[in-house]
Amino acid sequence: MALTIRVNNGDKIMHPTPTRRSALQFGLQAGSAAAAVAAFPTLLGSAHAQSPWPSKPIRLLVPFAPGGSSEIVARSAASEISKSLGQNVFVENKPGASGNIAMQECAASTDGHTMILGHIGTLAVNPFIFDKLPFDTNRDFRPISLLAKVPSLYVVNSEVPAKNLKEFITLARAKPGQLNYGSAGNGSAGHLAFEYLKMAADIFVLHVPYRGTGPQLTDLLAGRLEAASVGAPAILPHIKSGKLRCIATGTKERLPQLPDVPTVAESGYPGFEMTQWYGLNAPASMPQAAIDRIADACAKAMRNPLATERLRGDTAQPVGDTPAQYAAFIKTEQARWKQVAARAKIKPD
Repeated sequence: MALTIRVNNGDKIMHPTPTRRSALQFGLQAGSAAAAVAAFPTLLGSAHAQSPWPSKPIRLLVPFAPGGSSEIVARSAASEISKSLGQNVFVENKPGASGNIAMQECAASTDGHTMILGHIGTLAVNPFIFDKLPFDTNRDFRPISLLAKVPSLYVVNSEVPAKNLKEFITLARAKPGQLNYGSAGNGSAGHLAFEYLKMAADIFVLHVPYRGTGPQLTDLLAGRLEAASVGAPAILPHIKSGKLRCIATGTKERLPQLPDVPTVAESGYPGFEMTQWYGLNAPASMPQAAIDRIADACAKAMRNPLATERLRGDTAQPVGDTPAQYAAFIKTEQARWKQVAARAKIKPD
């Protein structure tokens, strides 16, 4: 039995008479289609309702106490990145456990709006001095961009009778273990820098770890510490005021801000170089699109004349590279400092 259907032009179309089963199937298909059509506006509305990233302020964790080079670099970068992204980037200092407290919090974050200031200590040293970490440095973090490199300066307080590095080394050899130096903590850039110098000069100076550069500088300025290696931005004002004496720089060449201070290499140790560095890292959960946007903002921020002038005024060298370039840099630094940490027998607090 067939069903005749007459269309608008008068033609007849013969179709088999629908059975109960085919009619039921047709009804289900029609119902599904109708449901899809009815749902489409809702789905479309949901897509339009999703806010573009970033949809809220971004938190930048700094794994050290206020007062050091890390804060100077972080706040300079945050100010410029905020302008590019159209959202505030607020800096939150979270010191402790050689930076691992902040690292752990960042690794566990899933809000898509948290990142951390990467550092030579947390990324290139801690993986080799801690027996176990609550995160995997390479697996649980995504490199975004290397922000800046900061020269390490070797300084003594004004009461130490050493006018330069050669005199300090002579003094240290005459009093092995009687002089001390401070750092922002075990595995910090200052710790690495001074241990590197100790190995090169074959001297023994006692290490006193602190919880951040700020507390360390307080004791150094008060004369309770003889020496330290500190990033230039945090310590340059105290050198210029005469409260501290810079006996050498860890740079390849002399700094324009300190033209009369020789480098460690010039002072009898060719090839010696020690530079701190800071970058941006995100949890592995952060989407690639967000990583790319931040990296692009970093590149723009580090090329901005105002930011460049501000950082270079503090002797920091702006960088602002790609995630791939930063990842390769971290890998190279890890290989380098793994050897130094082993030779110096650096252990966590």
